[in-house]
Amino acid sequence: MRRLAELLLLAALALVALPGQASLPEPVQALAPAWRKLGSGDASFLGLRLYGASLWVSGQAYREDAPFALALTYARGFSRDTLVSTSLDEMRRLGGADEARLARWKSALERVFPDVAAGETIVGVHLPGRGAAFYHQGRLSGEVMDPAFSRAFFAIWLDSRTRVPALRSRLLGAPS
Repeated sequence: MRRLAELLLLAALALVALPGQASLPEPVQALAPAWRKLGSGDASFLGLRLYGASLWVSGQAYREDAPFALALTYARGFSRDTLVSTSLDEMRRLGGADEARLARWKSALERVFPDVAAGETIVGVHLPGRGAAFYHQGRLSGEVMDPAFSRAFFAIWLDSRTRVPALRSRLLGAPS
């Protein structure tokens, strides 16, 4: 019984102590000068940690018209289908696009998102006026060259109407 309790404690600590994104992958670093982490925090649902997030900026502050990167390190595995459908649901909720555009974006997301396992990281990079690039475990998984897509996608976390306002605040550098 004691051994089982120790194993459960270790498993719980592993979920809490998943490493955050300490630095950006080299290919992302090459996209803009002087990246710095602006803020970070966790997203949870019903008390279960889903992922840790970090917002990186090139400059002193977050600006929609400048490059930025959002790194998500997952605390549990998620299928590509879950990532795609959740992203589209949130973009729809925020009014980011009509149904025809969302259908096109669904195909793009299916192309760039992999299934993720616990501990894996996806970094999304906002490329102003061009779109977004996505990196899974440091390797380019794809690009969506549509500025409207990029704005709608990153609004999931950075819009004032986000479902995760505490995380948004932490990402934007507010003290915890």
